[in-house]
Amino acid sequence: MLGFSVGAKPLTLWGKVKSLPFVMIVLVMIIASLGAVALTSAAQGNFSLWAEKHLFRFAFLFVGMLIVAFIHLKYWYWLSYPLWVVGIVLLIIVEALGQVGMGAQRWINLGFMNLQPSELMKIAVIMALARYYHDLEKDQVKRFRTLLWPALIMGIPMGLVMMQPDLGTALMIGMGGVAVLFLAGVRLRLFLGGAVLAAAAIPLSYYYILQDYQRARVDTFLDPSRDPMGAGYHVTQSKIAIGSGGIDGKGYLEGTQARLNFLPEKHTDFIFTLWAEEHGLLGGIFLIGLYVATFVFGWIYAIRARHVFSKLLVLGLTINLSLYVMINTGMVMGVLPVVGVPLPLVSYGGSAMLAALICYGLIACAKIHRGQPIPKGEGF
Repeated sequence: MLGFSVGAKPLTLWGKVKSLPFVMIVLVMIIASLGAVALTSAAQGNFSLWAEKHLFRFAFLFVGMLIVAFIHLKYWYWLSYPLWVVGIVLLIIVEALGQVGMGAQRWINLGFMNLQPSELMKIAVIMALARYYHDLEKDQVKRFRTLLWPALIMGIPMGLVMMQPDLGTALMIGMGGVAVLFLAGVRLRLFLGGAVLAAAAIPLSYYYILQDYQRARVDTFLDPSRDPMGAGYHVTQSKIAIGSGGIDGKGYLEGTQARLNFLPEKHTDFIFTLWAEEHGLLGGIFLIGLYVATFVFGWIYAIRARHVFSKLLVLGLTINLSLYVMINTGMVMGVLPVVGVPLPLVSYGGSAMLAALICYGLIACAKIHRGQPIPKGEGF
């Protein structure tokens, strides 16, 4: 049984407000505020260049996060498949009419912001998979033939994103989807078989699928010193900056690598490097600790969930957010290849912030509506 009363009493607005995960929300606000602090430093003390827009975006999207949280979870269940279809349409529009930047065609110009649909697709895939496994009977989950639809739900957007090209985001979509499959109870031997096939495909992918700049990133990851002024410049300067920060950092606005413009992309993908140079190991641990605390709340809410959809949704979104943090911090420290993955709520950028706040909004929604029923197979 699902573990709740089918006739559960609907929540009032005040009841929803009282059920908000206030500690998690405060942590999200602190992280975004530290992002403004870091962006001010990235602009050498100029608050209006990036930090002001960052905070304005956050304030606007924070209201949207609360709206997402207050909407009954059953409506997000109903919308899971339609939102996936909308995401596919947006990716096709990007391929046809998208704005080109940094060698890739990833954005749709909305006038007030450049929307990157692939960021939203990560969420749509998790929602669609959560609904799919919510609707399945328990004995069907382990059947091989039930993997066809999950493969299409993940494979179609991954293929479209790789065409942009954006291998890093495509892999994140795949990793988030695979995590949901694992949590849903798909047989372990299928994951082991998939891992063996993936390992066998790595050499073929390197020589026949990856583009020249992608192969250069892999080579640089394996040996950054091979081209220190070219492909290896970003990660080399990043490691110098992080190492020079020491235990407690050089002090706010005192990071030489950032201030003297040796550090590229210091307001976007490499903002954690700037933070670590100025605030040191302790500051880096503090910032990562804030993220981890929000992830812990996600796991707690998932454990307490009373139906499959909310459990898989919250776990999938929490893993998605954690992938952002692990990949971003890993690449700037040289333990992962450099890919275009921002640090949620800290890096400058509207699409990444929108995606992160939708994730936190849906996690809060699952917490608020924990006792509300979600019948199987209803809606769109």
